Amino acid sequence: MPNLVIVESPAKASTIKNYLGSGYRVIACQGHVRDLPKSSLGVDIDAGFVPHYINIRGKGELISLLKKEAKAATKIFLATDPDREGEAISWHLATALNLPIEQTRRVTFNEITKPAVKAAIKTPRNIDMQLVDSQQARRILDRIVGYKLSPFLWKTVKSGLSAGRVQSVATRIICEREDEIRNFVPEEYWLLDAVFSGEQNQSVKAKFFGFASEAAKHDLKTGEQTYSIIESLKGMPFTVRSVRRSVRQKFPAPPFNTSSMQQEASKKLGFQSQYTMRIAQELYEGVNLGAEFGGTHGLITYMRTDSLRISADAAEITKKYISEKYGEIYAPAQQRQYKSRDNAQDAHEAIRPADVTLDPEAIKKYLSSGQYKLYKLIWSRYVASQMTNAELDTVTADIQGGDYIFRTGGYIIKFNGYMAVYDAGDDSDDDSEKNRLPILREGENLTLEELIPAQKFTEPPARYTEATLIKFLEEKGIGRPSTYAPIISTIISRGYVSRDKHSLLPTSLGEVTTKLMLENFPDVVDYKFTAQMEDGLDSIADGKSTMSAILGGF
Repeated sequence: MPNLVIVESPAKASTIKNYLGSGYRVIACQGHVRDLPKSSLGVDIDAGFVPHYINIRGKGELISLLKKEAKAATKIFLATDPDREGEAISWHLATALNLPIEQTRRVTFNEITKPAVKAAIKTPRNIDMQLVDSQQARRILDRIVGYKLSPFLWKTVKSGLSAGRVQSVATRIICEREDEIRNFVPEEYWLLDAVFSGEQNQSVKAKFFGFASEAAKHDLKTGEQTYSIIESLKGMPFTVRSVRRSVRQKFPAPPFNTSSMQQEASKKLGFQSQYTMRIAQELYEGVNLGAEFGGTHGLITYMRTDSLRISADAAEITKKYISEKYGEIYAPAQQRQYKSRDNAQDAHEAIRPADVTLDPEAIKKYLSSGQYKLYKLIWSRYVASQMTNAELDTVTADIQGGDYIFRTGGYIIKFNGYMAVYDAGDDSDDDSEKNRLPILREGENLTLEELIPAQKFTEPPARYTEATLIKFLEEKGIGRPSTYAPIISTIISRGYVSRDKHSLLPTSLGEVTTKLMLENFPDVVDYKFTAQMEDGLDSIADGKSTMSAILGGF
């Protein structure tokens, strides 16, 4: 009798079946098979938060098929995703199918490659009930908040509304940013640029910095002040007061985790977070690369992670690849290590190519447009993260006229290092290094060609985009990698937030609801409280607390 492997999706089932061969039946359960009922709370709070699960409507035929296959199997492997939700799905499967404990084993793999899948099958384990309880606690928390607070919104706002634990906090964040924008009072300031010509007839542009008698930068607040300086500079000789040269090391950005992948896919590719995660899931589960590359391959490691860790084996293979493709000078002697955030679970590696030798350009014809763009972004960022620093020759020059200082600077790339693959400077909004290196020497006399004053006003903070909201949620410890995309899609679908191009705006419904929540249930929409609940869920997964203790405290 064949062994049975149960996974979530048909695509994942197809990839894994190719690796395991005829001795295994691989079937997709298509996500959860059990959940709390929709028509009632489904949680007995008085009995200690006991959940009442039912089989999901429409899954009856699939459950019957899985029971039949399980009965005929020698061994049953539950190979759902390697995170808390995947662990909970495996537990629900074991319960719904009445799987015999002695025949049932849990297997996980961080990447869907033949070696990883075969190694996982050889080293199965029991279902981790700490992870299951952590996921159950999240589900129960969200159900309690939804079912207890939604009726309040029906009475006070309109019927049919629903309150969500983390979604309400996300809506509050967007509403508060809108309040900041409305209440913002712009302040005037001025810029003063100067254009000089040097002894070699080169043109040099510099910005007003301050006074020679003061070390600190001096900001120009008014037009009167600015034009007074312009008047004082008429006929004034200018000299290069100082030239400071240095070699600057520029470090590569770390490989992606879920949050940074969603942020960069939004900024660089214009992808919405839900779309990014869907494409990443496809890359993880496997894409058919044709006979040329041996059929179906999982192209990236698991994409729901807050870790920046890279395995020693993967780093060694990558180092060899970099040395062969770009030259040994591009491969650092020691593996690069990146520190994850303090509250990172670190259960998985960072997001990286499952096989770094599968260059994006080589497999482009087998990928959809979205798959190619996201795979190239992940591949480039990862390879660059394992390469040597770039070196920049930088220069800063101060130009003096009377008591006034103008400053200019720039750089040239001395050694491109990781920038041969991926310029992390693209991830920055800093334009200060975009100038080329000016050729100046100390004591050189310059001729003032033009002074360019410009009146400016401070601008309100920008509205959140999906990328900046995800960054804020991560910084505050609100939600976890698997929840960012669902949070955003939920608050939009419920009508609390709308999109204006890339910006997220609160609707009038979102603002009214947030005001009511703040007045009546401040703890539920409190940033710190929500982050502490996430820490509580982590403590269940780590075995430091229990589901009943965390739910009871809530």
